Amino acid sequence: MPQASDSALGWMVWTAPTAIFFIVIALLIVAFTVWGIVSPPVERRGFLPMPTTRGDRLFVGLLGSAFIHLIWIALTVASPWIATGISLLYMLAIGRWG
Repeated sequence: MPQASDSALGWMVWTAPTAIFFIVIALLIVAFTVWGIVSPPVERRGFLPMPTTRGDRLFVGLLGSAFIHLIWIALTVASPWIATGISLLYMLAIGRWG
């Protein structure tokens, strides 16, 4: 009988925080897709150097949040929850004024 470690994805360790992270990303994509169907996005200019839609700002926010976490992990041993809080503030700023 094959075990989980014998599968092609057996090398991955899915901890609860990892699973929650990917579930939240998937839910955001689904929510923004439904929102885009119900209310089509309109490009607008904010402080970003290009016109963006909601989905563009979500992508930029997620990408920036990944970099915030990578830099946090590289430069400090403090709790990554602080980086998560900074990332949430960053994403709110990008979403609102980006």
